[in-house]
Amino acid sequence: MIERHVYVVDDDDGLRASVEMLLEAAGGFVTFGFASGEAFLQDLARLEAGCVLLDLNMPGLNGLEVLRLLRHRDRRFETILLTGQGDIGIAVEAMKAGAIDFIEKPYDNRMLLGALAAGFARIEDREREESAIQSAREGIERLTPRERDVLLGLIDGKANKIIAFELDISPRTVEIYRANLMDKLGVRSVAEAVRIAFAAGLVSVLPK
Repeated sequence: MIERHVYVVDDDDGLRASVEMLLEAAGGFVTFGFASGEAFLQDLARLEAGCVLLDLNMPGLNGLEVLRLLRHRDRRFETILLTGQGDIGIAVEAMKAGAIDFIEKPYDNRMLLGALAAGFARIEDREREESAIQSAREGIERLTPRERDVLLGLIDGKANKIIAFELDISPRTVEIYRANLMDKLGVRSVAEAVRIAFAAGLVSVLPK
């Protein structure tokens, strides 16, 4: 089972211990506690991606301030705010700042586990997307300049003869480049090659 890292940032020792016990019983989680936002941010660079259970009201930096700093410094984390009663307005402001959910204290076990499940689903989706983008970039980097030119022509919907004319090469040579680039990208159709080109940032989506 893949370990999911949870960071509990709350000045309440009892709450941190309670969450740790809950997640230990649930299984599959590795929990780390921080008594202040400053302590969490200080260790940020060495932490694995994961979900942050962030108390809104803490001495020093409050939860909203920590959230804003976190979103600015490191976007590998998904944040769930822990709030007291009557903090709904601030909690909504926090969600606008990037928190994915808020849970009122005393927390409900099922709600907390559900929010964490949603957070880790987001992290896994982001990691898959980043992996796909990296793979696409590596594929594009394997192409020669001429193969890239042919790919750009295909993306523009141009026929081999038009690409050949514009590049001052023969249609047969275009066919060879086309076969080579599709082989290097590991695709069987022009549509798949186009998707990889967009994923790699070789071309960008133009605004309407």
